[in-house]
Amino acid sequence: MKEEEKIFAGKIFDPRKKELKDIKHQAHIACQKYNTMDEYDPNRLLIIKEFIGDIGKTYYFQGPIQFNYGRHTFIGENFFANFNLMVMDDARIYIGDNVCFGPNVSLMATTHPLIAQERMGFDESGNTTMAEYAEEIHIGNSVWIACNAVVLGGVHIGNNVVIGAGSVVTKDIPDNYLAFGNPCRPVRLISEADSKKHLILEEDIKHFEYNVK
Repeated sequence: MKEEEKIFAGKIFDPRKKELKDIKHQAHIACQKYNTMDEYDPNRLLIIKEFIGDIGKTYYFQGPIQFNYGRHTFIGENFFANFNLMVMDDARIYIGDNVCFGPNVSLMATTHPLIAQERMGFDESGNTTMAEYAEEIHIGNSVWIACNAVVLGGVHIGNNVVIGAGSVVTKDIPDNYLAFGNPCRPVRLISEADSKKHLILEEDIKHFEYNVK
């Protein structure tokens, strides 16, 4: 079984194997290129297409960005990510439509065994074997993940969810919930009581007409 196949099968894999390093290198070079370009450069966003698994027609990454594999990440329409997006997409990551991320969001779809010997082995010559395993992340439609949040592997985030700033998401979050904390937990349903329509100026009503339908 190839190393990449082991990842998708949920088995232990060695991230230092050349097969995986070559895949990651392509994504790392593309991210490095993206991060050096001016944000108004029309060719900048096209770089995402070079390494991402799939993405909709409308998207924006403020940058800097860092994807580990890139091709293991699948993003829907109308995506936005603010500064310093970190995506450890060893396992596959699925992101729905109309999703936005605040600054410093991290998606961590990989981990190591807790037992030290299983995590890193040493042979007689001092060479090491690093062991990892990975679980997918699923993020629904119309989700906002606020700044400095971390989403761990194996998590499913439902539709219309807001993840509060600084949260560490270790468990599934159901549809329509505001969730926050470390560990992150569903706090309450989002309702009409959360509306901020009253803050829209009269002069901006036309501009925001699709936000208040």
